[in-house]
Amino acid sequence: MALRVAAELRRGQVVNLGIGLPTLVANYTPPDAGVIFHSENGILGYGPHAAEGEEDLDLINARGEHVTLPPGGAVVSHTDAFAMVRSGRLDVAVLGALQVSEKGDLANWMTPEKGIGSPGGALDMAAGAKRLIVITEHTNGGAPKVLKECSYPLTAAGRVDLIVTDLAVMEVTGDGLLLKEVAPGWSVESVRGLTGAPLRVSDGLKEMDFTLPQHPPVNKVYPSAAEAVADVPDGAVMLMDGFGGLGGMPHYLMLALRDQGAKGLTVVSNTVGIARVSGFGTPPSPDLQAVDHSILVERGQIRKAIATFPVSPSPSRPSAFERAYRRGEVELEVVSQGTLAERLRAGGSGVAAFYTPTGVGTVVAEGKEVREFNGRQHLLEEAIRGDFAFVRAHKADTLGNLVYRGTSRNFNLVMAAAAAVTIAEVDEIVEPGVLDPEAIVTPGIHVRRVVQRPAVFSPFQPIKPIEDNGRG
Repeated sequence: MALRVAAELRRGQVVNLGIGLPTLVANYTPPDAGVIFHSENGILGYGPHAAEGEEDLDLINARGEHVTLPPGGAVVSHTDAFAMVRSGRLDVAVLGALQVSEKGDLANWMTPEKGIGSPGGALDMAAGAKRLIVITEHTNGGAPKVLKECSYPLTAAGRVDLIVTDLAVMEVTGDGLLLKEVAPGWSVESVRGLTGAPLRVSDGLKEMDFTLPQHPPVNKVYPSAAEAVADVPDGAVMLMDGFGGLGGMPHYLMLALRDQGAKGLTVVSNTVGIARVSGFGTPPSPDLQAVDHSILVERGQIRKAIATFPVSPSPSRPSAFERAYRRGEVELEVVSQGTLAERLRAGGSGVAAFYTPTGVGTVVAEGKEVREFNGRQHLLEEAIRGDFAFVRAHKADTLGNLVYRGTSRNFNLVMAAAAAVTIAEVDEIVEPGVLDPEAIVTPGIHVRRVVQRPAVFSPFQPIKPIEDNGRG
């Protein structure tokens, strides 16, 4: 059963294995398969040596013993591990079952006889995974476990996609269960006789296939920033770090986006181009200027900004965005710094909205729901998700695992998790296994593309007149 489930996994997928039978799947997945195993306790990329049971992983962590991970493995917090599940980063969950129905209902955490159970992370995995595979013995003491309706309390309703038992492989469809494969030595009628739900037989019915797929290696490295940002469309929501000065900004990617020319962008950032006018981005020559969000504003590429510091700290030195706002060319949503960080964190954690006392009774509360908790008023703030995130890190491996330096992790960390496509600009790219798993801050699960910043690159560029970039 575990070998057959392993044949379902594909390179680059993030896969959570539940306790019991599911943990055996890692033993049948080759080290070079490129599958990233996800553990609820925060171990990413573990291999067969650690897959005898998640209890073993927990004991190792509790004792403080060192866990040797395969190249590219990482360690994150327990809460971050579940945030990955809620945010849709989990491609596949493999869970055991007490019962499973023809509608894809799963029961695996409590029996009526006991009246109490231990859901663990099963409810989270079943709800958050893009695909749910159940691995279970076909019967329990001769009684079918695959049924028309589950009689036990449900773990998830209508979430199961595939059922793999010791007798058969069944796909859950809108018309019930489709029998796709039978175990060696078993007939369709024999399987039907031990199944508590009707089975339709696939036209391509065959004996169980244990062939493991072959895929090219995963490599997220792009040769240049221009190629990495080439598909950013007009109207995209862009997450781009920015503090008072130049540190932590993806300048190389910003310049590439300016040259690429996408327009109508919504930029989410702590600042919208104040490094150039704040004094923190003083160029070494009067012929140079700091690279920040201003280069996109000046090209007319930004339609709206969601930011905390959208204007210059000096009234006599307005930023490019501030001037554009006064001319009515851009829109602005002002957000407090803590709320912005939390809206991004919520977006990367699969939380749709949250309540905060910040801003009650101020202009930022206009049009927002207010609710009282513990005698204090709170605003409802919605999470922020981006189409693209440009993040700045120090090092990356080819799988996208990131190590930061200094304060560059400020907003980069939450932005990396909150975008559909995260592109990392780094100083150095290494092979998997070179980075210390304990030092990885953003795991490659969140990063789709990596580009190396040229050694000769400078965050100060010559002052140039604004030119038409060919996109109107």
